Amino acid sequence: MCVSEEISAVIEKYLECIFKLQEKCGVARTKDIVKSLGVVPGTVTNTVVWLEKNGLVTHKPYKGVKLTEKGRKIALQVIRRHRLSERLLTDILHMEWDKVHDAACKVEHSITDEIIKPLEKILGHPKTCPHGNPIPTKCGGIIEEPSQPLTALNEREQCTVVKITEEKADLLRYLNTIGLVPGASVEVVRKAPFNGPITIKVGKANHALSREVASIIKVKRTM
Repeated sequence: MCVSEEISAVIEKYLECIFKLQEKCGVARTKDIVKSLGVVPGTVTNTVVWLEKNGLVTHKPYKGVKLTEKGRKIALQVIRRHRLSERLLTDILHMEWDKVHDAACKVEHSITDEIIKPLEKILGHPKTCPHGNPIPTKCGGIIEEPSQPLTALNEREQCTVVKITEEKADLLRYLNTIGLVPGASVEVVRKAPFNGPITIKVGKANHALSREVASIIKVKRTM
């Protein structure tokens, strides 16, 4: 691709977004890309056309967008740089975990292949970002720890938080205040009927979560 540095950053952002939506839903629909990136539908439509023309995605009207192997490879490289950038910001610069996602979006485009190797070394070769999401390997592999949404657990079941799949600052800030972070021990106290809130116990305190929020918290059962 012969594109300017500015356009490259935009294209990388789209590929990263499509990858995450595809992992979550099996396909990236235009309306979901619009919502995720906060851009107007016409911009997404034009960019998807460009991506398809350059062999990075396939697009079927009314069915959605999927990455080609070429597009997936680039997306994984972007995610690798992004999550290592988040580790740099939290582990070395000691930024709060709810602020690093947006900051990493700016830093990641400055990290070259020459920088990644010494960066990984000084970070101790981390396997996940601060939010628990796996860092792709140099070869594009992803080692996922088995997990399931918190919504899948029954009352009185206990679990450990593996990762938070949405990285919105206000949400992360709240989860951090109640101690709902990767590695935290959690017990499901009550699941309200009719898709009502889920009450969980973290430490000695109970907290009610909406099903939407609980669904993006991935856990592994301990009991």
